[in-house]
Amino acid sequence: MKRSILTAALLCLLLSPLARADAYRVITEEWAPYNYRENGRLTGMATEIVRAIMALTGDDFEITLLPSMRTTRTLQSQPRTIMYSLFRTREREPLYKWVGPILEESIHPYQRADASQPIDTLEQLLQAPRVTTRHAGLVPDVLQSLGFTNLDRSAAESYQLYRMLLAGRTEVIAGDTDAGVAYYRRQLNIATDALRQIPVELYRSSLYIAFSRDSDDALVSAWADALEQLRLSGELARIQRRYEQMPER
Repeated sequence: MKRSILTAALLCLLLSPLARADAYRVITEEWAPYNYRENGRLTGMATEIVRAIMALTGDDFEITLLPSMRTTRTLQSQPRTIMYSLFRTREREPLYKWVGPILEESIHPYQRADASQPIDTLEQLLQAPRVTTRHAGLVPDVLQSLGFTNLDRSAAESYQLYRMLLAGRTEVIAGDTDAGVAYYRRQLNIATDALRQIPVELYRSSLYIAFSRDSDDALVSAWADALEQLRLSGELARIQRRYEQMPER
């Protein structure tokens, strides 16, 4: 009798939502300062938030860094998958279950501060000789939708944007949020007065954690509750400030 009770208890435990949650996989991409690898360790503003959420929910899911082109494809095709950080757009809305927002960000174009022809309007941007962005992702798609016919999508990663701009190989770059620009400026030792933000907001949205559609609603709800706890306790703001106030290199 005792053995039967024990067996039944173990089966209940194995079939519980908590036990099923062990199969979930968390994925992200290289996108500083939100999720990136530094000194062999995955870190970043959003990575810290996700780890803080899991500390509250008791989850211990493995986080895998994937190439940018594979992340959303994996999220759509693989069961029990969680991805961060993702802009929540109208097109993406029905594809996933969402937790957030974790952060709200803007994307502006930048030019060299010593540019002979400062750009101040969208019309001037559209007429610029060249606007360089990354070869794939949300930003080039947004620029395309805004009518840009002068796009150079040759940059494979963000570092290239700044090197191309400073070397005079392009007039304008667009690809990172303002926090991202500050991060790369520190990493590449770019003087604070070397870049000029063009006062045109190309895109503004909130970053979210996205769950594949088959994800358990109880798990999604638990993560949402944990994020709200972080927000109310002030920990969310403290994590954000740590990355906004990182010292110059």
